[in-house]
Amino acid sequence: MVNPGEQNPDRLESLKIVVTDPIISRFEEKLRADGGTHQWDMAAAWTPERRLSSLAGADVVVCSSLGPAEAEAAGRVRLVHVTGAGYDKISFPHLVPSARVANTFHHARPIAEHVLMVTMMLSRNVAAADRDIRQGRWRTIATADDVPFHPILADLTLGLVGLGSIGAEVARVAGMLGMKVLAVRRNPSAVLPQGVRLDWVGGNHELHGLLAASDVVVVTVPLDSDTEGMIGAAELASMKPSAFLINVARGPVVDQAALYAALKERRIAGAGLDVWWGSPADGVVPPAELPFASVQNTVLTPHHSGHARITFERRAADIATNIGLLARGGELVNLVPRPAKAT
Repeated sequence: MVNPGEQNPDRLESLKIVVTDPIISRFEEKLRADGGTHQWDMAAAWTPERRLSSLAGADVVVCSSLGPAEAEAAGRVRLVHVTGAGYDKISFPHLVPSARVANTFHHARPIAEHVLMVTMMLSRNVAAADRDIRQGRWRTIATADDVPFHPILADLTLGLVGLGSIGAEVARVAGMLGMKVLAVRRNPSAVLPQGVRLDWVGGNHELHGLLAASDVVVVTVPLDSDTEGMIGAAELASMKPSAFLINVARGPVVDQAALYAALKERRIAGAGLDVWWGSPADGVVPPAELPFASVQNTVLTPHHSGHARITFERRAADIATNIGLLARGGELVNLVPRPAKAT
């Protein structure tokens, strides 16, 4: 006899699964790994009307976002599986109360590698050197007195704003390369993640001290009411003029106007932006109200720091695992809490 919450290997319920995310749809074979005879609607390219019709009968929805109309249409859904870590685009108030929501990760290492790549690009003036070469100029410390010597990573102090899965992986990789690593987090007395060694850790109220001590500031906190605008004019003013800001969290964690002014006026040395204040659907690339593309001391990327193939292969495997657990009456993994007050 199977106890409640345990998986029953002899039971395999047939489910209707609707997949609306176009990226994870490219890993359909891995999504189907549980071997069940489920009905799969790969609906990423469908019309809105056809998708809503399909969602009406869905047991499982695999998506990156689920707006109010889609959430209401999925009136019998039992599992909404987000295809990444963030679930802020799921309209919880419009979901049936019995629906459970799960997420998946596996993007920490690719993002950590991106952070170190951008750190080196900024600290070694790679973009400027590339432009010079393309324009027929050969500028090195041997030919121009204003070309600076660049540091090695072990010369630099990296300050982490946030120490979740991404921040922890940045700390591990940076530490292995000899960087001094500082961090602020909501609970500075919490046990450090496995393999993370910090030179200093403080609470969020000590953010200004971290900013003043860091050569590279890396923003990794999730976006919520406490972190929106967390890095504003006063915080940027606390940074060294020689320091760089790298944001791989969410655009609105950093005040857009304050950052643009700090870069334009060279009050900080540069920035690496992988996250933005809008989306390309707004008609602006990069999606921002201010012309960051005109500022040369930046590395600008299209929110792709986590887009390693292995990230999505592992995410698809997580989703397949939860589908198999649901079909067999097992206990689902990576469930997220429903917000106490969803708006």
